[in-house]
Parts: sequence; structure tokens; C-alpha cells
Amino acid sequence: MHPDHNTNESIRRGPQRAEGKYLALALGEEEYGIPVLDVREIVGLMPITRVPNARPNLLGVMNLRGKVVPVVDLRARLGAAMLETTRQTCIVVVKPQGGGLVGVLVDQVLEVMQPAEADLDRSPEVVNPDLGVTALAKSKGKVRVLLDIGAVLAGEV
Repeated sequence: MHPDHNTNESIRRGPQRAEGKYLALALGEEEYGIPVLDVREIVGLMPITRVPNARPNLLGVMNLRGKVVPVVDLRARLGAAMLETTRQTCIVVVKPQGGGLVGVLVDQVLEVMQPAEADLDRSPEVVNPDLGVTALAKSKGKVRVLLDIGAVLAGEV
């Protein structure tokens, strides 16, 4: 077997990484992190056009500078409790590896974080690439769930 085989295989499968910088965000009381490399921009709430007979987590589409971008309710996608929107509610526009632009509705953007290796938990009980969970990160007395946003959004748009 070629020494680079595992590296090439992981690139083909997509980002199941847990190291690097993450955009920390809140969904209710829970905190998550999505890779900064997948984030294109953060926009305030804007008009969302409902799409008839769309999947349950698809809120609709928005017009982002002339581009029609689907918007997914990340709370609903991850099974979090539904909350009313606040002034901190925003849309994080992501472009997962191999995918198109998607807006994800979040309650609040917190910070950019770069967890240290010692603060990551990748045990098999935690990591579930099929569900988009790459690791847990200890940060500021809390635990944040690090996500592979491409896997989380798979089948949604």
C-alpha cells in the first residue's frame, strides 16, 4: 500500500477532521462548532421564501446578492428545541466540501475557536461521522460538539 493512501482516502471522504479553527455557535443552551474553512459569511436574518413541499428542516430560500441559497434550520436538523428568534439569531452561510452554498439558521455566533488536542474527545462513543459529529471540545467550562457540516446537511438540500 502506498504511504499516502490513508491521507488520500480521507480527502476523498470529505472533512471528518477535528483539528483546526471552528466557528462556535449556540443553538439554545447547546454549543457547537463548525469548521471555519466551510464558512463563507455570516448574515443577519433576511426574508426567507418558503418552498412548498420542502423537507421539514428546509426553511426556504433566500436571495443572497442575486444567488438563491437554501436555508436550513440547524436547530431542527440537530433535534434541538425550537426557540423564538432574537436579535442574535443569524444565518451562517456555509459551503461544505463538494457542496453548494447553504444558509444555516443559528441562535447566536459566539467566537472563532481553535481547540487544543488535549481538549478534544474523539472516543467512539462520541464520534459519529454519519451524523456529522467529529469530536467534543472542552472550552471555557463547557463542552462543544464539533460538526462536519457537510455530513449534517447531507440530504437536506
